[in-house]
Amino acid sequence: YCCVHAALAMREDGYETIMVNCNPETVSTDYDTSDRLYFEPVTLEDVLEIVDKERPTGVIVQYGGQTPLKLALDLERAGVPIIGTSPDSIDVAEDRERFQQLLHKLGLKQPPNRTARTEEAALVLAREIGYPLVVRPSYVLGGRAMEIVHGDKDLERYMREAVRVSEKSPVLLDRFLDDAIEVDVDCIADGSDVMIGGIMEHVEQAGVHSGDSACSLPPYSLSPALQDELRRQTTLMARALGVVGLMNVQFAIQGTETDGGDAAEVFVLEVNPRASRTVPFVSKATGQPLAKIAARCMAGTRLAEQRDAAGRAPREVIPPYFSIKEAVFPFNKFPGVDPILGPEMRSTGEVMGVGRTFGEAMLKSQLGAGSKLPEQGTVVLTVKDADKARAVKVASDLVDLGFSVAATRGTAAAIADAGVPVKGVNKVKDGRPHIADLVKAGEVQLVFTTVDETRTAIADSRYIRTAALAHRVSYYTTMAGCEAVTEALKHEADLEVRPLQELHADLA
Repeated sequence: YCCVHAALAMREDGYETIMVNCNPETVSTDYDTSDRLYFEPVTLEDVLEIVDKERPTGVIVQYGGQTPLKLALDLERAGVPIIGTSPDSIDVAEDRERFQQLLHKLGLKQPPNRTARTEEAALVLAREIGYPLVVRPSYVLGGRAMEIVHGDKDLERYMREAVRVSEKSPVLLDRFLDDAIEVDVDCIADGSDVMIGGIMEHVEQAGVHSGDSACSLPPYSLSPALQDELRRQTTLMARALGVVGLMNVQFAIQGTETDGGDAAEVFVLEVNPRASRTVPFVSKATGQPLAKIAARCMAGTRLAEQRDAAGRAPREVIPPYFSIKEAVFPFNKFPGVDPILGPEMRSTGEVMGVGRTFGEAMLKSQLGAGSKLPEQGTVVLTVKDADKARAVKVASDLVDLGFSVAATRGTAAAIADAGVPVKGVNKVKDGRPHIADLVKAGEVQLVFTTVDETRTAIADSRYIRTAALAHRVSYYTTMAGCEAVTEALKHEADLEVRPLQELHADLA
């Protein structure tokens, strides 16, 4: 998407464009997208050969994900004219120690973190930071081999089974922020001016990979003051890094905002000085062609000098409607796989739902992702202790919508204590008929299940999720997801469909 839009913008401005890509599945490898297409792997050797033959005036590395970004320093050393954010600034954002120093200088917070190069050091540093921790190998994509660990035994097992730690491949340890809200911000900078593209609030809590979480634009629960603080921090970092082009920031917000003041703490999780996977979504939600605007910044046209068809400079657009990006998962193709969400990315695609309210947009996104949401029937709830208070509210809303609620012993007790009608149901270990039996018998239309992040708890509750998956019953494995879907169910009778072009025309 970004490569295509950049090529179109450069062509409109009178440049010849050259695309390097070896993926036949993408539109960027269509013959009419660019003036010349090199169907080659994006490696240092291949790119240098192409540069030597073509002698381009500028090379853009921001639009191909992590792969070309890693080549930036080597390309610059070889004399390749990289335009946009400098390779040194890219390195500051990618190198943990340099990035830590930058945040310290700017007075911004980061979750406590360390880098371990031996198993012994990892255990010492883990106790220093405090559990739970997110652990992962350095330089991974899609959260591969990433895990949340809760104690020394967990960490020892992880170091033995998941990674080979060494001087050259260290393990990164980050304090895991419990019950934090994750937020993505996309922005464009031209070296001095910064334009916020969009602020997206994740539905799933921090700890679920950002590519697997649904997200809402505009945010559905963040106060205007907190959104302004996110804008301030994003602008600070973009200017400090000298970003020219696109930048994505992932924040985690812990604590709640209260009437008496702002108790929410904002942490910077990571900064990517490149186009992120959210750019197409933000562009469609706001009607602002971010990839084109950023490409023109890289080619030397400042933000203030750019104009749209109506003669306006690029600006942040906050739509009067909600847009939700939802992940699409391949679990129905892999019947034996546990579909629980965590720090390792599992999704293989995404869809977008647009609605007048958060609930309507959420409902459309679920339908688009292939989830069948019932209009009546039985919803089963089985949640961890920390989620019981929130489960009571969900159960109450479901009963108001005409659903029957069934729950396992502990969850049912909490719901009944609040005066909400509920039917008890057994876990597998409590004897038959249990949840899986009811799912197989077609007596359950929707499953809400949450568990503690420990391996034992996840393994013990796996049968509920796999039974729901096998029998095509929609299921949700995070409390935030359950709440969002309950909100969506309130809008089943009043869906409105409008084309994106019409919505964008209204924004003008």
